[in-house]
Amino acid sequence: MKKGFTVLEMILVLSVITVIVLLTVPNIAQKKKVINDVGCKGLIQVVNAQILIYELDGKKAVDIQQLVDEGLINENQKTCPDGTKIIIQDGQAVIQQ
Repeated sequence: MKKGFTVLEMILVLSVITVIVLLTVPNIAQKKKVINDVGCKGLIQVVNAQILIYELDGKKAVDIQQLVDEGLINENQKTCPDGTKIIIQDGQAVIQQ
C-alpha cells in the first residue's frame, strides 16, 4: 500500500489554510493604521520634550528646523511614520493640517 495524501485530504488542508489567511490579512492591514497613529503620537511627545529642553536654554522654538539644527531631533523625526509633517505651533508640536 502506498503512503501519501489523497486528493480529498489535500483539498481539505488547503481550504483550512485559505480560511486562516483570509481571516488574518484584513486584521494585519487594520493594525498598521493603529501602529502609525500611535507612532505619530509618540513622536509628537518626543518633539515636545525637545522643545522644552530648547526653551530651558533661554531660546524660543518657532520652527522644527531649529531643533534639527541644535541636534535635539534628527531629520527623520520631522515627519510621522505615515508621512504627515510635524510643525511647531504656539510652542507645541502638532501635525500639519
